[in-house]
Amino acid sequence: MSKSVEIRWHGRGGQGAKTAALLLADVAFQTGKYVQGFPEYGPERMGAPITAYNRISDTPIRVHSNIYDPQFVVVVDESLLETVDVTKGLKKDGAILVNTQRTKEEIIPHLKGYEGEVYKIDARKISIEALGKYFPNTPMLAAIVKVSGIMTDEDFLKDIQDQLTEAYQKIGIKPNDGIVTKLQAPILALIIANPIVSMGLIGITLADCVTALCGLKFSIFNK
Repeated sequence: MSKSVEIRWHGRGGQGAKTAALLLADVAFQTGKYVQGFPEYGPERMGAPITAYNRISDTPIRVHSNIYDPQFVVVVDESLLETVDVTKGLKKDGAILVNTQRTKEEIIPHLKGYEGEVYKIDARKISIEALGKYFPNTPMLAAIVKVSGIMTDEDFLKDIQDQLTEAYQKIGIKPNDGIVTKLQAPILALIIANPIVSMGLIGITLADCVTALCGLKFSIFNK
């Protein structure tokens, strides 16, 4: 039986939800999946609510529209729980993943009676411990891979490392076990989307990138 997964991302401009959705599509494509990754177009400004989508399937995708009944929802900014119906259309046999330091019991009242699985992850803690800066989309990307089961941890990490290595090489850098370059990006995954803009002042190793993306070995999110 073929498997098809639909994911909806909720975030704010500048947090990287759109970039994470595009990166997830790229990585899933490398594993042989048919993919779509796209934002819901509208006014794009720093801090404004944004929505992005993924379709990932074992068979060709014939649908080209927004996703109204996703299996999974990723909330990159928990303040959106107060203003956006993030569980709208979310299937009961799916799950919602929220970036928060709050307990599950504190989150549930904001989910409008959603009866499916609820996961939380402290993306701030992971990102700051791994990178020294707050890049929320990177741990969220790893966590939704884990929650959704769309690929194995090993395939995900290998493909992410390959993508990062290629991105570094495009700007003339050879990754190694030490500091590969001095980089600064609003979101770490922006290195993939626009490596030139990402040049800056903070030293980040390839190992740091993988650590953040794997959510500190996939162990810090709770059901």
